[in-house]
Amino acid sequence: MKKNLGCIPAVYPMPVLIVAAYDENGTPNAMNAAWGMINDMKSIALFIDEDHKTTQNILSTKAFTVALADREHIKEADFLGIATGNKMADKFARSGLTSAKSGFVNAPVINEFPLTIECELQDVIDTDSMYAIIGKIVNVCAEESVLNDSGKVDVMKLNALIFDQFTAGYYVTGEKAGDAWREGQSLMPKE
Repeated sequence: MKKNLGCIPAVYPMPVLIVAAYDENGTPNAMNAAWGMINDMKSIALFIDEDHKTTQNILSTKAFTVALADREHIKEADFLGIATGNKMADKFARSGLTSAKSGFVNAPVINEFPLTIECELQDVIDTDSMYAIIGKIVNVCAEESVLNDSGKVDVMKLNALIFDQFTAGYYVTGEKAGDAWREGQSLMPKE
C-alpha cells in the first residue's frame, strides 16, 4: 500500500552539477546545483535562483560551465553548495579547486571535475512559477580517463555524484541495468 508523503520534490536521481562563471573581475565563482537538466540536444536548463552570485555572474558574462561533480571531490562539491559567494568573496579559492579558462566560452573550466559542459547564455526564463538559465552547449570536454575505447563517456568511470532529495544523500552511479531503446522492443507491436 502506498503512503501519502505530501508535496515534496520527489525526483530521483538528481545530478550534482557544479555551475561556474567569472565575476566582474575575472575571478571564478561556482555553485552546486541539483536542479538542472538537458533541455534538448544542444542546451541545458538550470533552475537556480536569480540572487545567487553565480547567477549574477552568468547574466553579466553571458557564459558559464557545468561540471558533473564526482566521488573524488565530494567534499569540495558539497562546500560549493553550502557556502555562498554573496557572503564569501574567496569561496572558490577556499574550495581548493583550480580552474582554466574555457577555450570556447568566457567561463572557467574546473580542472578537478572530469566532465564539463561549456555554455553560452541562450535565454532566461522568468515567470511567476519558474526562474531558469538556459545555456547553449558549445562544447563538452572530458578527461581521457573517463572515456571508453570508442571515445564515449563511460558513466562507471565517471563516478558522477547523484543527489537524493529524500534523505539529502550523495550517491554514485551503480550497475548498468539494461540498454536504452532496446529493453522495451519486445512490447512493440509487430508489423
